[in-house]
Amino acid sequence: MAGVERTLQRVDLGEIDYLDAIDAMAGWAAERRAGTAGNRLFLLSHPPVITYGQRTDPADLRRGLHEIPLVAVDRGGYATYHGPGQLVGYLIMDIRGQGAADVVRWLEDGLVSALRLLGFSTQRRATPPGASSLVGVWTPDHRKVASIGMRIRGGITSHGFALNIDPDLHAFEQFTVCGLPDVTMTSLRELAEQTGTPLPTDAAVRDAVTTALTESPHSGHETSSDMEV
Repeated sequence: MAGVERTLQRVDLGEIDYLDAIDAMAGWAAERRAGTAGNRLFLLSHPPVITYGQRTDPADLRRGLHEIPLVAVDRGGYATYHGPGQLVGYLIMDIRGQGAADVVRWLEDGLVSALRLLGFSTQRRATPPGASSLVGVWTPDHRKVASIGMRIRGGITSHGFALNIDPDLHAFEQFTVCGLPDVTMTSLRELAEQTGTPLPTDAAVRDAVTTALTESPHSGHETSSDMEV
């Protein structure tokens, strides 16, 4: 983003309880706001949990046969699932002077570039006027492989993305994913099996995402503070 520090420190973490990560994220954002830390990308995973943002319709949270914890979160977006086999990335960045939509577009493009480095063809999709949000990363046949939900408060981002490497895709059947009743979720495992592409290791996915997000050009416009996307 023009005029904003483009360096992004990667911090590799293991599996962390979702609520513990939320508590830690508040501290990470405070450090960035105070200038005691730079822009950081935290890469981690969570035990099974369904999280839902402020736009979620209660009807979207129908429960299946398997009990998975539900957690309300202060980010934009709708409901999604986190669990083993998924790479979660939390972006703590100072984007003051930038547009919120530009940040989301940059993240979408970065993830598409990362997957291209790994041999997968994906894309972002424009949301038609009046339609449910199509933010995220999709296959050419419109299956969703990565979800994005961010919070921007006072020019500092938090939350980020969830990329499906090899999660339990049946978990997504317990609720309406991202406010889209007809969405089909997929994973790199599924795409690899369908295309004959080798399934990349978790380390390779982390490296590709880091490379793409630190090299992807991006620009913004007007400031968007206290804005959910």
